[in-house]
Amino acid sequence: MMSTALVVLSGGQDSTTCLYWALARFGAGQVSAVTFDYGQRHRIELDCAARVAAHAAVPHTVLPIDTFAALGGNALTDTGVAVQAGVDAHTQLPNTFVPGRNLIFLTFAAALAYQRDIHHLVTGVAQTDYSGYPDCRQTTLQALEQALRLGMEYELTLHTPLMFKSKAETVLIARDLGALPALADTHTCYQGQQPPCGTCPACLLRAKGFAEAGIADPLAERFRATQR
Repeated sequence: MMSTALVVLSGGQDSTTCLYWALARFGAGQVSAVTFDYGQRHRIELDCAARVAAHAAVPHTVLPIDTFAALGGNALTDTGVAVQAGVDAHTQLPNTFVPGRNLIFLTFAAALAYQRDIHHLVTGVAQTDYSGYPDCRQTTLQALEQALRLGMEYELTLHTPLMFKSKAETVLIARDLGALPALADTHTCYQGQQPPCGTCPACLLRAKGFAEAGIADPLAERFRATQR
């Protein structure tokens, strides 16, 4: 029996790259994607995830989990909090950090995988370019994998193919996997803007990665073409 995989697809650069990594690893017809509607301000990423899934021809599920919006207190779900550069003096974390987000995402993804008899979860978290988010570290994901296995009595493997990759290395991986065309439909901007604002931390990190890789960003090229 062939292995199947479920990819947590945010609609962003890294998760899209991981979707194509999963297709290369597990094969066409063996991969599906899940996206979470968690009350994010940059809701355009939901549309981007749908377009990316369609581009890759994989089944796509959107699960609603709006508790993060009710909790508030961060720039990604709370309209009263503006995106700021640097870290909070108290937490030493960026104000775009959503406490528990990846833990909750992967727990729900694991529950969906359990229901569908899928034993491989793929996520685009990266410790190298992780903006200081503690739930993107390898130690966190290893502990979560063990907790999910024990808590569900289910054999489940978490794959983090970008864990120790820089943004430039991720761009090169996307190129080699044939994912660059799909990246034209991705969303990264913390401001939720299209064209991207180009000045928020996420936009700057993305631009730096493409520049260091020596490859034009398909998203930037897409909007550049429409402005001609």
